[in-house]
Amino acid sequence: MIILNQRQQELLGIVHRESYVTVEKLAAHFGVTHQTIRRDIALMAEHQLLQRYHGGASVLSSVENVAYNARQVLCIEEKRRLAALLAKQIPDNASLFINIGTTTEEVAKALHRHRGLRVITNNLHVADMMCDYPDCEVIVLGGVLRKRDRGITGEATVQLIRQFKVDYGIIGISSIENDGVLRDYDYREVRTSEAIIQQ
Repeated sequence: MIILNQRQQELLGIVHRESYVTVEKLAAHFGVTHQTIRRDIALMAEHQLLQRYHGGASVLSSVENVAYNARQVLCIEEKRRLAALLAKQIPDNASLFINIGTTTEEVAKALHRHRGLRVITNNLHVADMMCDYPDCEVIVLGGVLRKRDRGITGEATVQLIRQFKVDYGIIGISSIENDGVLRDYDYREVRTSEAIIQQ
């Protein structure tokens, strides 16, 4: 896993907002040399956070799901703002599902001051984080563990979800089409999300 510095995180955000950015533009924006930007781009390309091109960088193909470590830093400030707004809507003493995703993990972080939460999750990152929160009960759903992001999916997960009724469901998705259709990459994850919505 890679840890990006502030400039690199901002650089990645610019690339994702603009789809393609030149080394020259990035160097001018940050007030650093072209070599510094090239090193940043090379490092992030090596970790599959972006695509390196001669003279610039672009987003990775949207045909495949971006690697988990890339998604952790992708649009991180936006995820944190969204998480803070969502956390304000969740009262203390609430029960909630939190599913797989880096955005839902930011929501879990934003809930750290809440009291009396009962959290049901199929995300081991969320479970690991929230089990240390004071006055928070965490229930981890069983099923098939995905190595790439520590998400749990499958028929066993769906069956366990159906045993609970909760106040809130915090569900991440991969994309939203222009017509509002929600998209994801893994059909088992889609089935899990549908079960959460039903409950």
